[in-house]
Amino acid sequence: MLVERIWTGNAYRNFNYLIACPETGEALAIDPLDHEKCLAAAKSRGWQITQLLNTHEHHDHTGGNAAMVAATGAKLIAHHKAGGSISGVDRGVQAGDVIKVGKTVELECLDTPGHTMCHICLRSHTEQPALFSGDTLFNAGAGNVHNGGNVDDLYSTFSQQLERLPDNTRVYPGHDYIETNLKFTLAREPGNAAALALLPSVSAHDPATSVVTTLGQEKQHNSFMRLGSADLLRQLRQDFPDLPAQPDHKTVFTKLRELRNKW
Repeated sequence: MLVERIWTGNAYRNFNYLIACPETGEALAIDPLDHEKCLAAAKSRGWQITQLLNTHEHHDHTGGNAAMVAATGAKLIAHHKAGGSISGVDRGVQAGDVIKVGKTVELECLDTPGHTMCHICLRSHTEQPALFSGDTLFNAGAGNVHNGGNVDDLYSTFSQQLERLPDNTRVYPGHDYIETNLKFTLAREPGNAAALALLPSVSAHDPATSVVTTLGQEKQHNSFMRLGSADLLRQLRQDFPDLPAQPDHKTVFTKLRELRNKW
């Protein structure tokens, strides 16, 4: 499996992705908002984009669909319930469905509600798995639930799905928010050694060459995956004095998301 991460350089700090079969050169485009950059990258690699997938329905992920389909004839894939919010869907997918790219690439669909209720993440069937996480999981952060989402479902997605994936899974999110997210981690857990070590390397960095983390690393520096941390709980209690002595993880996740919304 070949992965091309494309930095759009836009105000929303989007990443677009191409995933290609090394044998056939067939490629899947994920959320190709900047269709021109995606098409140029495919041309330079000698790849043919035959499919495109929207992780969810927000315009900064679907805005390049029409131009991409017009240029390539690619088939559009999205959540099986997203047809009312994404036009022109050729294939609706649900949990467990597999998207094949060329002869060698298989991508498993995960139904991951929370950021929106029709959100798909893709997990590769490769020796070292990769997770294309859209706006569900970010480097050192979690998606918001402002526009059609639900924090209870987002917590369930994290706890019941993402945290159970292998620690060596590489994380490819829909946006570059890593610097801000690490600063949030350190505001919540000032002594977090992993965040302290990583932050200098991503401060004022070029997102085009930004680090690709693994889920194992996320569990060290992502507050939303560190819900039992004693230091995090002590800090959280300063913002929420009525927090129970032994809060459940769902409560901690919800409070963190509330703080991140204003941070």
